[in-house]
Amino acid sequence: MSIDPGMIADLAPVILGSCLVITVGWIFNNWLRMRHGYPLENSWGKSIYPRDNGEAQARVQLLTQENAELRAEMSAAKDRLAAIERIVTDQGYDVARQIESLREARAIATELRLEETRQ
Repeated sequence: MSIDPGMIADLAPVILGSCLVITVGWIFNNWLRMRHGYPLENSWGKSIYPRDNGEAQARVQLLTQENAELRAEMSAAKDRLAAIERIVTDQGYDVARQIESLREARAIATELRLEETRQ
């Protein structure tokens, strides 16, 4: 099978367009990785960005501090939720509900008695 020069001329824009799309995608991918702090690697797998270990350590320290703050906030939210659950499931709440049901039963019984006396 021989290579037809006309076929190569027809495929040239497709090949150039593909190379352009791949290159732009690679550049955009690396830009996003750098923007969000992910390390870039060279062809041997060695990290080339961030260049300074101090920069990476500072980033790790900031993330660790933020993680600790978020954990403390989550712990406080759990404590508040537990307090609300105790209030709702507390025996006093249940007793109040029972008292209200007894009042309703008494009101219904009173109405029935009034109806009986009328008849």
